[in-house]
Formats: sequence, structure tokens, C-alpha cells
Amino acid sequence: MFNEHTVTENGIIDRLKNLSGGKWTYCHGESLPKKAQDIFVDEWLKDALCSLNPAIDKQPDYADEVIHKLRGVMLEAPHSGLVRANENFQAWLLAEKTLAFGENGEHVTINLIDFENLDNNHFVVAQQVHYVAAGEVFFDIVLYVNGIPLVVGEVKSATRPSVSWQDGAADFMGGKKHYWQHAKAFFVPNLLCFASEGKTFAYGAINARVKDWGPWHHTDQREDIPDTLASVLASTEGLLNPQTLLQLLASFALFSTHKTGKDTPPKRIKLLPRYPQFETAKQIVERVKQGYPKKGLIWHFQGSGKSLLMLYAAKMLRADNELKNPTVLIVVDRRDLDSQISETFGGADVKNLIKVQSCKKLGEHIEQDSRGILITTIFKFKDVEIDEHNLAGLNSRDNIIVLVDEAHRTQEGGLGEKMRWALPNAHFYGLTGTPISSIERNTFKLFGADEDPGRYMNRYSYKQSIRDGATNPVKFEPRLAELRVDREAINEEFEQLVKDNNLDEDEKATLSKRAGKLAVMLKAPKRMEAISADIAEHFTSHVKPKKMKAMVVVYDRDACVQMYYLLGHMLGFDALEVVMNLDQAPVKDENGKLNKDWNKWKEELDLPIKQADFERWQKFDGEEQAQKNLLETYKDPKQPLQLLIVTAKLLTGFDAPICYCMYLDKPLRDHTLLQAMCRTNRLYEADGVVKRMGLIIDYLGVFENLRTALAYNPEEIDGIVEGIEKFKELLPEQLKLCLAFFPNVDRTLAGFDGILAAQECLPDNKKRDEFATAFGVLAKLWSAINPDPFLTPYRQDYKWLAQIYESVRPVGQTGALVWAALGPETIKMIHEHTDISRIRDDIDELIMDEHAIFTLTEKEQEKRARRLEIDLMGRLRGHGEAVFVELGERLEKLRREYEAGVIKAIDWLKGLLDAAKDTVQAERETGDPVVTEADNKQALTKLFLETRPETTPKLIGDVVEQIDKIVNATRFEGWQNSNSGPREIQKALMLTLAQFGLSKDKDLFERAYAYIEEHY
Repeated sequence: MFNEHTVTENGIIDRLKNLSGGKWTYCHGESLPKKAQDIFVDEWLKDALCSLNPAIDKQPDYADEVIHKLRGVMLEAPHSGLVRANENFQAWLLAEKTLAFGENGEHVTINLIDFENLDNNHFVVAQQVHYVAAGEVFFDIVLYVNGIPLVVGEVKSATRPSVSWQDGAADFMGGKKHYWQHAKAFFVPNLLCFASEGKTFAYGAINARVKDWGPWHHTDQREDIPDTLASVLASTEGLLNPQTLLQLLASFALFSTHKTGKDTPPKRIKLLPRYPQFETAKQIVERVKQGYPKKGLIWHFQGSGKSLLMLYAAKMLRADNELKNPTVLIVVDRRDLDSQISETFGGADVKNLIKVQSCKKLGEHIEQDSRGILITTIFKFKDVEIDEHNLAGLNSRDNIIVLVDEAHRTQEGGLGEKMRWALPNAHFYGLTGTPISSIERNTFKLFGADEDPGRYMNRYSYKQSIRDGATNPVKFEPRLAELRVDREAINEEFEQLVKDNNLDEDEKATLSKRAGKLAVMLKAPKRMEAISADIAEHFTSHVKPKKMKAMVVVYDRDACVQMYYLLGHMLGFDALEVVMNLDQAPVKDENGKLNKDWNKWKEELDLPIKQADFERWQKFDGEEQAQKNLLETYKDPKQPLQLLIVTAKLLTGFDAPICYCMYLDKPLRDHTLLQAMCRTNRLYEADGVVKRMGLIIDYLGVFENLRTALAYNPEEIDGIVEGIEKFKELLPEQLKLCLAFFPNVDRTLAGFDGILAAQECLPDNKKRDEFATAFGVLAKLWSAINPDPFLTPYRQDYKWLAQIYESVRPVGQTGALVWAALGPETIKMIHEHTDISRIRDDIDELIMDEHAIFTLTEKEQEKRARRLEIDLMGRLRGHGEAVFVELGERLEKLRREYEAGVIKAIDWLKGLLDAAKDTVQAERETGDPVVTEADNKQALTKLFLETRPETTPKLIGDVVEQIDKIVNATRFEGWQNSNSGPREIQKALMLTLAQFGLSKDKDLFERAYAYIEEHY
């Protein structure tokens, strides 16, 4: 007959008895040399104590004393709780306890297990183990190591269709049997429990909920794993072999303090790794010990536990004596990730943990050779100054291991380069759920070792994580908001605006381009009202009844504020909160008054924002503890806070399992899209509520980008990475080509004289464009290769060329001034003629689960290939005349896409500015215009053209032209009333002067500003 005993139980035991390497000796429960009320097999435990402890071997009676103390730990469980007692017992198992058994009463370490030599231990698999405590139980399978029950398994029948591994797991967690409650003492020494019905297999730590149990496979198993006895036996062999179990016990069984809600006391939990974490942490340690290659890319899908993986790897690296007290540097790229990692490590009581608080402190820790685990953000490397002549960096030790979380985002470019210079011999491991493969940004090039097939060391895909129950599937539900734009009315009013304000073609194009951005349409009041009403209705009817929560992702900070007030009036303000970056913010309070604390905000929002709200949001942004308290409130099901409104913050590194739904009203692509949607894929189980799927309500058709975001083509990645390597051959020649524009120029000459000498080699626009084209190619080559030591000998020349390029590039600040003057009026005009026709809910849903097929069609592959075939040696587009594209046409297009030597010369210029200022003043007093509409020149330009000496450098003419462009922008009616007016003008002037190497000449700045000011 086929039943749980003959199939599942006997099958597992048979496989364990016949393992290669460390084997289990079989013993039926009736034959165990112990009484039913005993937990240990004392006879085996005594033998182990004597063989592993010389002091006890000399005095065997000491073994009884140890066993007595171990039994004392068992008795703690009813009082301290099972987890705390288990943690105390684990200290004995890991030889962290000593007793006075040495000579003259010296304390010696007590060894219960030999972790180094497996053959010195006694491994027994027992069947139907009888145990009597408060009640009587028979455990199906118990694995004893040296007489200590480390593993308990519960099995069910393979032939009953309604039975699964969860029925076996339920015997531990509840019901009549509820082993962890009714047979608590037996589980004090427990490492793990497992359950199977002969088709599937799962394991969990004591007191784990169903969601915390997991399967045991190998990350190479990409496809579906059949529900068969063969797969169960493979899992049995992989997890329950003696070597793996003792590795889990020695390095992976952790205890952590876990907070479930704002007002609930912290809870102690036991953590065991999922197999990708176990496998990868071991790979990292082995590679570091091997010494080569000194890098690796770990590509594990979002939500599958990268923070814990880093914790396991860091602990193992620190504990390995061969590595001689290494430094492990955990690098993240955002404050919320920093907070999440610190919580994970801090909760697990990790020793020698240092949270680096500042750039200065980071430099000190590295230079002072701090050992331990350092947690920092990549931005703390910004103050590191690269010294090309110092190849030893700040610390040249080779036992520094850098683990970089979210490796795709800020590792390319300057910060990554500084980090690698500071630590030239360190090992670098990048962990990401969403690597990037493009010319300018390439995670595979940066962290992927050539020796690794596919350029990743370990990969755990979204399909695997969903298949294994590590993350939930995610459903995309398109609810497209269709816009209606009155193109003719907008064109007509815009042309009138241009005419009324006498804008030239450049200014007209600037205003059109900025007003025609998608943001202006997405934030049209009628559209925001319709979206917010839809969110409120959907949340009330679909999310709240499930007792879970949601996030709203909108275009920018302005939209965050609008959405907060709109939803607040419908759902109540205690149900929602805004979390956003406030380095830029609105400047008006609800009474239209300027608040001095708001001056740092760069752009004014014409929104009635309450000062109390602003100050609260500022607190969440600026104070780590305030944000932490807010997020704990959000995660607590008992708290009224239901929705978080965000635009960029919390889209990565924010782990809130209670978040079921995301309302997405922001265009996201590729890795950013995957990062954001995975806020909803976390497992959640509380008070009878179990989350089985995450939900994205998509107002923009973003889900269409999902297929390409998930597609992976190893050949394409190899091609790009190899291409980048070839660029190293091209860069020296391109650098030489750029330097050839400046024959005999002294590149050590600083300031105005140095820039003037260089600019004299570019006398006209044609020559400037040629240089800009050549430098554009060089910049792309540099960006593709960086960071790489290859660039070190070229860095000084490149830096000089970059500064010259900036000095000849048009500043474009007048565009910002035109926008500050006319932007609000233009936006208002567009909003008045933009409406929403309907929100469509008739588009097919898309469910991203383990069965979803995301392969690129041929057409998509061609499109992608074209995008990646970047001809770096091609010419950049020239600086031709700006061509005005009708604003209405641009909006229409967006709508469719949306739905689918010269000190004397300088002194002369200063005098000219004074004269121009006096001229304007005289013009105002006499009413006799010096500048007429006919010639349309500003006073400074007119005087310059009439009086310039023949030898005046072209540079001076350029300065004059730029200053008068600023004047032109300041002459709009009502400009004086702009809160940001003087600040914007000073900024534009400073940037203009800096472009020409004149920013340090305060006298020139003051005279130029006085001239501009006279036009008010």
C-alpha cells in the first residue's frame, strides 16, 4: 500500500542512509537507547563529550554535569519562550560556553559537535520517535547529532490529492498536535523542521509562519520543478546532509529582533537562509579566499532577501580565520536602503558593526584600518580626492571586501571610481535585482567577472522566487486615463503670449519645450481630480476590505502635494501621508506668504500648502527617526495610516509586506519599474490575512515596458561588455584628436588666462562645433570605460578638456529666466485646455507569475539591437538654429505616446558696464530711448558694438551677449514680483561668468549685476 509511512517516510530515510560522504545511521524509535520522556540520547551525548573534550575525557563524570546544565536550558522554555531558549542552547552547540574543568579550575570551552571533522560526530536518523511531555507524540523523523535532536520532520501521504507539505508543517504550528507548544522542550535544541507529502518539500525555523517556510533547490534549476518524490529526495539530499546542516548551524542560524507594529513590543525570531542566500554567501567566501577573480555579480530578484544575504556573507567573512580579520564594507546608494540594511544587521546583533555617519568618518575608518563591518552610502565617497600618483589609495589591504547593494544605480562614474581608487586591492561584489546593460551604464562590466558564464556569479530570477514562494506574483491592471487636449486653442494663446512678450526664436522654443513636457499634462487639475477619485473608490472597495495598504506613485513633488489634498478630502487626512525629498519645495503657505524656511526650494509651486504639512514632511525627510516611526506606523495593521504618496523615495529598499497595491501614475521603465513594482511582491501574513499577490493599478500604460525590463539576452550583454573593452583602444587616439585643437597652449595655466588661451584656438562657431563633436565622442568613451584604472594616465588631460568644453558650451540660463517669468502663465493656459475623457478599465490584465512568458518578439529584438548599436565615433548633432515646434503639436504627440591676456579688456568691460548702467538710468529719467524696438539691442550690446577696440578678444563679446540675454529676460512685466527673481538672476550671472573663467572677479560681478538691476 502507498501511504505516508511506506512512501514519504521510508523514501526520505532511505536516501539519508545512502548519502555519499557523511551518512546517517538508521535507528527505529523503539530501539533508541532513551526513555520516552528524554530529549537527548544520553549515552551518545556522553560519548561525544568525552571524545571532543580532553578535560571531560580525563574525568567522565564532568559529562553528567554538562548534560545537567543543558537540561536546565530546556526548563527555561516555558518562561523565556521557545525562541530565547533555542538561542541559549545554540550558544552551547557553537562552543560559546565554558566550564571550570581545566587544571586549577580553569575554564575550558565545551564542544558538543566537531564542525571541522565530520567523521568525529555520530549522525543518526530515527523513525517514529516516541516523546512524552504534556501529551504523547510520535515524531515521524528525527535527526540526531551526537545524541542531540537537531532536526524534526513531519510527513504526510503522497496519494491523497488534498494534502500538501503545509499539512505536515501545520502539526508544528497549531491544531491538535502543535508541537512547538505542546512538546516545547524537545525543540529547544532544534536547528530546523521540515515537512513533505512526498511531492513537495519545505523547511522552517521554530515559530516560523507558513510564509517563512521554503523549499530547498539549487539556483541552477531555472525551470519548473515537478511535484514528484524524486524532487523531494533531491531536496532531502541537498538540505539534510550532515555537511549542509552543520554549515547552517555554524554560520546561518541567526536570531533577530523584529518589530511588527508601532505600539507592539519587539519580538525575537529565528532566521534560516533560503537556498539562494546559503549558496551565494558560500560562493562569496570561497572566491575571496581563492583570491581571484576579485569581483562577482549577484543577480537576485527584488524581494528575495538580498539584505539577509549580505548579512550572512559578512558574518562568514568576518568569522573566517584564513582572511585574517577582514574589513567588510556594505555600500548602499540611498538613505532608505541604508536604514533597511542597518536594521537587518542591527536586529541580528552583529558584532563589530559600524554605521558610518559622514564622508569624513568614512575616510578615517578606511585610512585608520578599521576592522569589522562598515555600513555606508556610496555618496560618502564624494569627498575622496583621487591622487593619480598614489596607486595605494587610502588602504591597499587585500582583505577588504565590498558588498554593493543595488549595484546598478550609482556605481558607474565618479563615485564608483573614487571607491575603487581608495581601495585598490579590495574585492567587489555587486548585488542587484535589476542589472543594467547599456553602453554608458553596465552592471555586468562593472561587477561581472569574465570567468562567470553570463557574467553573473549567481542568479535567482523572478520566476524562481515566485515558484519557491519567496515572493508573490504581481498583477498589472491598466486603468488608462485618456486625455483630451484642445490643440488649436493652446496654439493660438501661446502665439499671443510670445508676441506680447517679444520673445525671440530661442526663447520661444525654450518656453515651448518646457511647457510641452509630460509633467504639465499629467498634473492638469481636471486629470488629477479624476485620478484621485478613481484611487479613492478603488482603495475603499478593493484594498481596505482586504486589511492591507497601498502606495500612490506620482510624477513629482508638485503632484505629491496635489494628490495629498485631493485624497485627504475623500479618505481623511489621517489615512495618508507624503514622503518626498525636500531639497526643493514650495515657497508659499496657505496665505500666499513667503516662509523663510522654504527659500531653499528651487521652484515655486502655486499651491496652497499648509505650513504644518510642509514642516512635517520636512521632518520625515530630514530626520531618520521620524521617517522610521512613520514607516512603522504604516506597517502596523492597527494604525489608521493606509496610503503613502511618493514620487522617488521608498521605491527602492522599502520593505513593507502589508503593501498590497500600488497606484502608478508616473512613467517608469526598465530597472526603475521593476524596483517600484516589487514594493508589492513581499509575503504578508497577519491576523488571518494572507497576501497571495501584489497589485499595480497602472494609469499610464507603464506595464507595456515590463516585457523588455525582464528580458535577458546573455549574448547581447557579452557583446556590449566586449565592445566597451575595445573602447580602450580608441580612447587615447580620441584624446589626442581633442588636444590637437589647442597647439602650444599651456595646460597648467589656470583661471581666465588659461581659458582665454584655449578659446583663442576656437575662433568661430565652426571650429567650436568641431571641437564639441570630438569631445562628445571622447566623453562617451570615457563614460563607457569609467571606472577603470586604465583611465588614470589620461585623467588630467580629460579634466582640462572637459573644462574648456564647458566654457564654449552655451550657458542657457536665460531659458530658466524666461520660464520663471512666463512658465506659470503658460502652464495655466495648457491646464485650461486639457481635460480627461475617461478612465479605461477594459484593457487586458497582465499577471507576472512563475508561468508568465517574457520573451522578446523579433521586432522588439531588432528595436533593442538598434538602440544598443551606438556609433561612438559618429558626429554629435551641431548647434544649429533652434527650430520651433508648435506647442500644440508637441502636446498632441505626447498624448499619443502617453496613450501608447586680458586684464585691460576686463577693465574695459567693467567701465562699459558702468556706462551702460548710467545710460539706462538716463533713458528712464529723460524718456529718450537709447534702445529702440527697431534695432532690438540692449544698452550694453549697443555700446559695445559702437565702442569696442579692434583688439578686443571675441571672449569679451561673448560675455556682453550673455549678460544682455539676462537683461532681456528680466524686462518682462511683473518680473520684480517674482519671489525667486533676484536669486535666479544672480545665479544666471554667476554661471555666465564662470563659463568664461571670471567667477572669482567680484568687482565684475557687482558691476554687471548693478547694470542688470537698473532695468527693473
